[in-house]
Amino acid sequence: MKPAIVHVHAGGPLIALVGNPNCGKTALFNVLTGSRQKVANYAGVTVERKEGQYVRSDGKKLRVLDLPGAYSLNPRSPDERVTVDVLMGRARGEKRPDRVICVVDATNLRRNLRLVLAVKRLGIPMAVALNMTDLARRRGLAIDPDALAAELGVPVVSTVAVRRNGAEAVRALLDAPADHWQRAADTPVHAETVSVEADHDAVQRILVALKLDTLSPQGLSDRIDQVVLHPVFGMALLMAVLFFIFQAVFAWAEAPMGWIEAATGWAASSVASAMPAGWLQSLLVDGVIAGTGGVLIFLPQILILFFFILVLEESGYLPRAAFLLDRLMGSVGLSGRSFIPLLSSFACAIPGIMAARTISSPRDRLVTIMIAPLMTCSARLPVYALLIAAFIPRREIAGVELQGLVLFGLYVAGALSAAAIAWIAKQFTAGALPRPLMMELPTYHWPTPRNVLIGLLQRAEIFLKRVGGIIFVLTLLIWFLASFPAPPVGSTAPAIETSLAGTLGRLLAVIFEPIGFNWQISIALVPGMAAREVAVSALGTVYALSATGDDTAQALIPLIAHSWSLATALSLLTWFVFAPQCLSTLATVKRETGSWKWVGVMAGYLFGLAWIASFIVYRLAMLAGWG
Repeated sequence: MKPAIVHVHAGGPLIALVGNPNCGKTALFNVLTGSRQKVANYAGVTVERKEGQYVRSDGKKLRVLDLPGAYSLNPRSPDERVTVDVLMGRARGEKRPDRVICVVDATNLRRNLRLVLAVKRLGIPMAVALNMTDLARRRGLAIDPDALAAELGVPVVSTVAVRRNGAEAVRALLDAPADHWQRAADTPVHAETVSVEADHDAVQRILVALKLDTLSPQGLSDRIDQVVLHPVFGMALLMAVLFFIFQAVFAWAEAPMGWIEAATGWAASSVASAMPAGWLQSLLVDGVIAGTGGVLIFLPQILILFFFILVLEESGYLPRAAFLLDRLMGSVGLSGRSFIPLLSSFACAIPGIMAARTISSPRDRLVTIMIAPLMTCSARLPVYALLIAAFIPRREIAGVELQGLVLFGLYVAGALSAAAIAWIAKQFTAGALPRPLMMELPTYHWPTPRNVLIGLLQRAEIFLKRVGGIIFVLTLLIWFLASFPAPPVGSTAPAIETSLAGTLGRLLAVIFEPIGFNWQISIALVPGMAAREVAVSALGTVYALSATGDDTAQALIPLIAHSWSLATALSLLTWFVFAPQCLSTLATVKRETGSWKWVGVMAGYLFGLAWIASFIVYRLAMLAGWG
């Protein structure tokens, strides 16, 4: 894996925020740094690195690092390993923090204090931010920060990070001179030299001293979980939530995607009318503008999807969804954490692959990324609609529309194929051994609009910078292949026939002839690599049709119904269930895995799966007399 480069900044002391997942650490980070944040990856891994800037009251600037959530300094996931490496000073390209703020969930001191004790032994000047004190008070937990500070031997301040003024105590701590921070230990002690039992006993002594060792009464979250985690009602609620998200990603994105398409079309027509015809006009219109529109068109779906993910995560519901689905996903060798990324891939594989970052197991994350393109994304719908309308008659079977039933079957085929690939991976990987899903069920919270907005802005920036650049370059490459060399003077054939893409299409026809594809289909697959839906307009170009958009589809329907056999149509439908024809998806895989190896693995196995499945369908259809 090629490492990302993270530069160590020389200016300003580095303050690291450390804490358990769901303790409010990132909310505190957002309050302290606001929009002054940079998101990158740690060197050599795909774990996100978030650094912000805090401006003190005297104008001096501090660097604030939001370390990934960790339960202990004995790492069990890539996120925890990064946190430990940074605190130990052995992270490549990262300096050791000058000071540490341990963020603690006041409603669950017993679990959170174990990490505080472990960090204290490292000898870094530190303080404790006692967060969610408002929720603790509602539960009847009266925590004295001064008494806790006396027990821990480090400064303790109270915070409510979800409120704008809830971090004033931390601001005062950051504004204070460095000598106000207490060095936790003169002689650092390595975590492995202290047993878990010793930390447990130490935490128990602290809780007894603070009179917090009794179990808290059942709270609102516990009562809600009686329904949310119910094996019947909880699963029904989850299906309703997921159905709503699924519909929203399609329905809510339709309008902004239409605006982007309209803006792209207006820009293209404006440039085309202002410039004489030629290769420069084609480069700008068909390459630059079309390439930019092809990148931006995915953004509404990604932002809508991540809006729901952030809301579910902030509210505390997302871990419960993974918990409910863990047994079902475990049957094919995955955990419940894989479900949300796979669900999102029905809209587009790009946000689904990006959402796989929430999976702590490297093996499960990689398998989820590899099978995400098998979910039927919206880009396949134009092709499916074209072929179904041309070859599947409009009639009802048992009260169900046949065309809709075929479309539903294509969705099911993709999902079942993904499950089958995950099951096969389970048989050949030791990492798929049965293991319990260990995860925290945090207290329910109302999502904070500020945190959701910051998260959405970060996702948009990540998508446009990391993915957009590669998509844009590859789109220009497709334009070049489809445009050069130009057709001979006086030629009446479509320009694509004499282009490099056309030559490639005729060569590919040798490969695709056994599965029923003619040279026209093979040529259409070349520009269809940029995006699957482009195959429809590419077929229109190949068949010398002058109409575009919906008119192209309408003109193509009777033409292909007359010139193609049903066996060819079924084979092409099968091909699009599996085929790796989306370069933007492959570009995202490169960004998320950091390796061309897995891009090659994905493209290779999907191509092989598509060819074999299409060959079987085509030959069976020929035997049935549909040729």
